[in-house]
Amino acid sequence: MAVIFSSVRTDGDNGYGAMAQAMFDLASTQPGFLGAEDAREDIGITVSYWRDEAAAQAWKQVAAHLVAQRRGRDHWYSDYRVRVAQVLREYSRTDSELK
Repeated sequence: MAVIFSSVRTDGDNGYGAMAQAMFDLASTQPGFLGAEDAREDIGITVSYWRDEAAAQAWKQVAAHLVAQRRGRDHWYSDYRVRVAQVLREYSRTDSELK
């Protein structure tokens, strides 16, 4: 499963960087976490990957993550969207070169 979080930030850091790192560190210890990727320019996009929907749902309910979600709504994001999708296949340039 992929949880795709896109956001538009408010001005200033206001503790965002430290919280983002703490949430990545915590997510990486959760059962079913497979990894994450992120990028930020005009909008931020973070994609976290999970073994299954139950693992992604469990992460959504972790107490520290709930605190971060509330802070995001109250302070860090002027807009955001969450999409949950099933990954059907994955390959990379390296995989293509092997075939």
